[in-house]
Parts: sequence; structure tokens; C-alpha cells
Amino acid sequence: MARSSSGVRNAALMCAADLIDERSEAILEANAADLETARIGGADATSLDRLRLDAHRVASMAQGLRDVAALSDPVGEVVAGWVRPNGLRVSQVRVPLGVVGIIYENRPNVTSDAAALCLKSGNAVLLRGSSSAIVSNTAVAGALRDGLEAAGLPKEAIGLVADTSRESAVAFMQLEGIIDCLIPRGGASLIASIKEHATVPYVIDGEGNCHIYVDAGSDLVMAQAIVVNAKTQRPGVCNAAESLLVHRAVATDFLPKLAAAMPEVALAGDEATRVILPDASLATDADFGGEYLGLAMSVAIVDSIDEAIDHIARFGSGHSEAIVTGDVTAAIRFTTEVDAAAVLVNASTRFIDGGELGLGAEIGISTQKLHARGPMGLRELTSIRYVVMGTGQVRT
Repeated sequence: MARSSSGVRNAALMCAADLIDERSEAILEANAADLETARIGGADATSLDRLRLDAHRVASMAQGLRDVAALSDPVGEVVAGWVRPNGLRVSQVRVPLGVVGIIYENRPNVTSDAAALCLKSGNAVLLRGSSSAIVSNTAVAGALRDGLEAAGLPKEAIGLVADTSRESAVAFMQLEGIIDCLIPRGGASLIASIKEHATVPYVIDGEGNCHIYVDAGSDLVMAQAIVVNAKTQRPGVCNAAESLLVHRAVATDFLPKLAAAMPEVALAGDEATRVILPDASLATDADFGGEYLGLAMSVAIVDSIDEAIDHIARFGSGHSEAIVTGDVTAAIRFTTEVDAAAVLVNASTRFIDGGELGLGAEIGISTQKLHARGPMGLRELTSIRYVVMGTGQVRT
């Protein structure tokens, strides 16, 4: 894969996209089997939504492959270059990571998204999905592998682990010498398992306890639209808002209108919030620190931006944090002082996504600080190699 040309890799992605379209009905039948098994097993609504494919989602998977094919190839990009006093020419050049391992839960679209980004960046990929999506994943991976073969690349560049037992997951995390970088996509239990068992290098795609802070003097109509979108547009994903902070100066005006605008959302608030919204339950530290992944939200009233930033520092997961404000100074403070992979001003947290930010399909959103941070696209699936060109220099 590392030796293949960008043109051949793009052709493979385009072939795979066409096959996804052609096999849409078969993929949906496979997904229906997974959904039925999940329902019988008592899966909740959020899990079923993550698992579910429809014609639009399958078409989006195919289009995602085409979108990635259209992106600039990072492999071979010269990041920096300089000439030393002795005449040595030094360059930093992007190269593939090697074999990328993806371990993920429930979402069949991750199969195509992850494979597309890995292949475009010259990597091989080893996929280990959950038992709940194995029939869907097998159908999608089959189309991808056939697309590779049609373009003259080895279909083995995409591997799918058929064994979905817990034992296989642990073994997957310990494939030293095979997996060069492991990327988990799942909830807290998967991340905890990675931290306990993994012996290969990994990048954490962590929890998304995303906050929105509504500042004093905000445009409250805009603030309401942002919060409703961030919470309800797709509540079961990591960039959905889970926690709301409201400046005391606007809380009395803002919170009743917001609650009326999203009556399906269960609110848990601090004491000050419950004075304004008596139907809200009393929030605990677990409510403020957790990821609901559903139609629930914690709410706290703060007296200043300092208090909002402190609250986020205490309870945030380092994913995405947003401020709604008309004050440029407050916006600058928030983007400078909040420690997260992404910070937003006057926009929904739902935009922290590789596709929405122009990266193409993402392979995950890193909440750690080393190698990659934030949405991981093509460049994050490469490493740097130093290339040094000389004319016979020796060190003295």
C-alpha cells in the first residue's frame, strides 16, 4: 500500500463506492438482520440508531469514499525543509503509519469511513467491530475489498476480524509487530479496556461531554437554536452537547424558553436552575461529568465566564466546548483558556466532525494531546520521516 500511487488508491476508492451503491439492498438486508438481533437482545434506542442503516446512510457511505478520493494525498508531502551549514539538505516528509487497527462499536459506517482514510493515506487497516454489527460490517467490508482488488491492490489491505468475543478484542489490542497504531471508537468501557489491555500504541477517541456556555449579553434566539441543534439533532453521538452553562444575567429569560423548545429533553440542574425550572431533577457530579448519548442534559447557572471555564475544566472530557456570546473579549478568553480538542464560538458542537470541517470522512476525534488531537483525517494517519540529502559529508 505504501508503494502504491495516489491514482491507484483513488481508483480503488471509486470502485468501492460504486460497489457500495450497487450492493445497497444487500447491505440493508444485512443491517436488518443485525437490527433484529439487537432488538431481541434488548438494545436501547441510542444503540439502535447508531447501528441502523437506511438508503440515505448507505448512499452517504459511498459518497464519503468518493469525497476521500477527491482529497489531496498527504503521502510524500514535504512538511518542512532546510539546508545545514555543511550543505546537508534536510526534509520532513509525510509517510504512512503502516497498519492501523480500528476497534469500534455498533456503527457500520465506521467500516467504510475508517477504511477509506487508511487506504487513501497509504495504510493497511485491520477492523474489529462489535458483535451487534458483524453482518453489516461483513457486507460493507466485502464491497471495499472487492474495490481494492478491481483496482489492482491487494484486498488483504482491509482486514475484518470475524471473531467478536471479548477475548478477541483483548488479543486485538495486543498485536505488537502487526498493528502500528490502534484507534478505538466507542464508549467509556471500550476506552477503559484499551487503557488496561493495549500493548500497541493507541490514540484515544474519548468521551464527548461537550458543553455550551451562554454568556451574558448573548443573542438568546441564536443561543436557543444552537443548544437545540447541539442536543437534539443527533443525541447519540460524541459531538452532541451534554452540558449547558448559562450566565445568571440571562438565565431567567433564557431557560424557560429553551425548555419549551426541546420538551423531549430531560434536564438535570443545580439549585439555581431548579428555581427557574422546577421540573428539572437535581443534578449530581455524575450528571455534570457524564456523557448521556441521549435526550438528557445537565444545566448549571454561573456568575461569570471564569466560573464557566472552571466548570468545564472540572467536568469536561476534552472533546468540544462552545460559547455563545456577543463579546469578542469573552470569545478570545474562551478559545484561549478552555483546554479541549475543539472550541467553538457561536456555533453548534455538532460541527466538530471531519466531514463538516473539510477533512473528508474522519477516523475518530482524538481527545488526547499526542500525535493527533481533534478530528483525525488523512494527515493524522501519517507520520514524519526525515530525508537527508548529502554530497559526501561526514561528521567530525
